[in-house]
Amino acid sequence: MSKDFDVVVIGAGPGGYVAAIRAAQLGKTVACIEKWKNPAGTLKLGGTCLNVGCIPSKALLASSEEFENASHHLADHGISVENVSVDISKMMGRKDGIVEKMTKGIEFLFRKNKITWLKGHGKFTGKTDAGVQIEVSGEGEDGASSEVVTAKNVIIATGSKARHLPGIPVDNKLIADNEGALSFDTAPKKLAVIGAGVIGLELGSVWRRLGADVTVLEALPEFLGVADEALSKEAAKQFKKQGLDIRVGVKVGEVKTSENGVTIAYTDKDGNAQTLEADRLVVSVGRVPNTDNLGLEAIGLKANERGFIDVDDHCATAVPNVYAIGDVVRGPMLAHKAEDEGVLVAEVIDGQKPHIDYNCIPWVIYTEPEIAWVGKTEQQLKAEGREIKTGQFPFMANGRALGINKADGFVKMIADAKTDELLGVHIISANASDLIAEAVVAMEFKAASEDIGRICHPHPSLSEVMREAALAVDKRALNM
Repeated sequence: MSKDFDVVVIGAGPGGYVAAIRAAQLGKTVACIEKWKNPAGTLKLGGTCLNVGCIPSKALLASSEEFENASHHLADHGISVENVSVDISKMMGRKDGIVEKMTKGIEFLFRKNKITWLKGHGKFTGKTDAGVQIEVSGEGEDGASSEVVTAKNVIIATGSKARHLPGIPVDNKLIADNEGALSFDTAPKKLAVIGAGVIGLELGSVWRRLGADVTVLEALPEFLGVADEALSKEAAKQFKKQGLDIRVGVKVGEVKTSENGVTIAYTDKDGNAQTLEADRLVVSVGRVPNTDNLGLEAIGLKANERGFIDVDDHCATAVPNVYAIGDVVRGPMLAHKAEDEGVLVAEVIDGQKPHIDYNCIPWVIYTEPEIAWVGKTEQQLKAEGREIKTGQFPFMANGRALGINKADGFVKMIADAKTDELLGVHIISANASDLIAEAVVAMEFKAASEDIGRICHPHPSLSEVMREAALAVDKRALNM
């Protein structure tokens, strides 16, 4: 096997494996370095997202939602079900099966596209006239402990890991991060979550549905401050109704573990000392880039003070022919953002001139109801002094939403007051993750709210609320 490649990708998460596939499609010789091992010690592609992130969490969210529907909501349809029970081990087995299918799928795509999987840890060792030198250690060919490969171009796609808090040791038994919280063997009676971000809310939702009494402690003074204010207020109302106890403006102090569980000392938003006792604790306070032990200094590169690699608009680093994408660079830590950057870099290497509009990257929180948005929030636009007009329409006025018993939430659209250009779309509803795609397309094409208002939408469907919200921007919603 040749040890020289046109492109070497370090990391096989969503950004890395997509970058490798696109580069191979463009006729490059490609290798991808990946060292991830599952609990059984088997090397797997897919990174955090497929193995312990996006995919398994959505599988558990779906399973737990089915259990909650059977336990509490089928009666609304006239369906009586008694003695509903849940088998956590079987649920986990289903989740693991989905992960296995997806990771095997990437292995197939690598073979199909003639991508070499270099199994082990990748570390820069230097540069020569032939290209960048990378040592791959751990699982070399023929049992070798390491090998050195040369790349004309390198894409760093090493992703991120869960941020841990000092003084709160994560053992993924009593105190877990996202990885441990996806593998509990039983539903805790009382679960504490530190962090009311995307991951904290999703994991909290899973275990609340499966019977846990969930309390979420958030340091920031506002709940979901990154979202549009109308969205965060509605989300807080819905989660409270469901039984999620979300406490904002708290300062976490000492955390003690015992045979009986975890005790968390904290100061509430009013400055009062409080104690929270739980069977298990999930620490979900963001993620940090995986840029350590990459040997960046060997090629004259370094991470910034926050651990990220600085790049330009086309993900190029300060070192020629070395690129970085996904969670190790600026911008939101989203799998689909990493994928787009992976495609972009592969095409840049090929001499093309691709472009990403980061304002058109959607955000999704897979709670129930789902929360999704693209573009700017009303508070951001007002802070910029932009003149805007808004339209909002509720799902309770939508026949399809009523029919499937998912009538909570709304769509909110924001447009420029003069040009009517769509500036932001914010959704809280069932299937918001799917509905937001229409808004992304519209914004990529610089559509006006009137454009969506004039497009025929199927009836009855949840998508009709998109149209009604667009019409509401000009105060002409038809069903309200």
